[in-house]
Amino acid sequence: MRFSDELGWAFSNLRKRKLRTFLTAFGVTIGIGALVSMVSFGTGMQRNVSQTFRSLDLFNSIIVLPGDFLRRPGPDPDEKSVALPPSEISSTVLDDAASARIAAFDGVETVFPEVRIPALVRWNGEEELRVIQVLPAKVAASRMIKFSAGKPYDTDDENSLIVSSSLLLRLGVREPAAAIGKPIGISTIAFDFSLLSPAGLMAALGGEKLPLVLEEHEFVVAGVAEDLVFDGPGPMRSEVYLPPGPAGKMKRLPFTSIWDLFRAKEGRLGYSALNVRLSSPSSTEPVKKKIKEMGFGVFAFSDQFGEIRRGFLIMNMILAAVGMIAIVVASLGIVNTMVMSILERYSEIGIMKAVGAGDRDIRRLFFFESGAIGFLGGVFGLALGWAVSGIINRVVNFFLARQGLPFIHYFSFPWWLCLGAVLFSVLVSLAAGIYPAMRAARVDPVRALRHD
Repeated sequence: MRFSDELGWAFSNLRKRKLRTFLTAFGVTIGIGALVSMVSFGTGMQRNVSQTFRSLDLFNSIIVLPGDFLRRPGPDPDEKSVALPPSEISSTVLDDAASARIAAFDGVETVFPEVRIPALVRWNGEEELRVIQVLPAKVAASRMIKFSAGKPYDTDDENSLIVSSSLLLRLGVREPAAAIGKPIGISTIAFDFSLLSPAGLMAALGGEKLPLVLEEHEFVVAGVAEDLVFDGPGPMRSEVYLPPGPAGKMKRLPFTSIWDLFRAKEGRLGYSALNVRLSSPSSTEPVKKKIKEMGFGVFAFSDQFGEIRRGFLIMNMILAAVGMIAIVVASLGIVNTMVMSILERYSEIGIMKAVGAGDRDIRRLFFFESGAIGFLGGVFGLALGWAVSGIINRVVNFFLARQGLPFIHYFSFPWWLCLGAVLFSVLVSLAAGIYPAMRAARVDPVRALRHD
């Protein structure tokens, strides 16, 4: 028999049993739809993270953290740490001197300290407690921040700031463009040393009145930043960005966390972290090695991305395994359908063999039928997975939009997933059709012709 004849015969036999074919193919459709939806979710999340890292240029960013100021790791990771002499202890403090040394390394473009200021943000009677990130104008103008309205401040001394769209939404501003050029209030808290008189000190110790004072500031909104769904360490975590000039004039507490107090207690003054911008990702490892030799800890976003990719690989495997359960169940339905087809067409198989059809022709005929079921189930399963994923994506974004978050495509359907889903469905169906095809080929034509 020719290929076209076998293909036409297979589809003709399936049309004769429309309800059974529909139910069997629908089982495959459900299985492929579930598998495609789960894998597309993992693929979409990985794509979003990759795009976020590339759009924000995070592969060129590293964070320098305070190391153990009494011990310094050797240049070799397998080497034991060595104690620092007292004369070199100050070199492990993240101060301006350390920042200047790191900025002089080859491949380093910009170094700026991680300075965060707890503050109260005010707008038209609404207030929100936030931590302000001090960010140089050069960095604010880079790809690290995306703007939905306005622009970054031009200089480090400009009396303006950048605020996120989600913070504006909580402050009652629904249109980001409406906030550009408008004043916004910032309140910071600082020590009031005038209250540290004997009487004031006794009142502070008794909890009656702490030696603190609230200082009011007013800035102009220069730009509104888009919110990041996948944020991480570094400048992109804050919702308010302020240039260094005005920030240096603000009275504020000399610490932002309890760890700053521990460092101050041990005489370890300095910044909590330094942000380093590199000229290219190839400079990451050489710069990391030099910084570690200085006694500091280093966090590279490229390393984090590798960990994220491994996490997504595990997640995709788990999702695929869950989807495979539905495919296995659907394959059992194919086996049942094809076996029932043999029993119903027992005489037909005998006639085909009597007129010259061989065992190979019979096997191929049943393989074509099972493959056709798999093809139909794969195509409609892909369409079902795409439709269900689209509905889920819109529902999730509908609720997230109320919180000021941007629209995100959580599912991704690359060409390899679409093609692989259909091919996988056909292969599973062919595997399920092996036993029925072998059974059909073993039919004795004499007994089949006598069959009622």
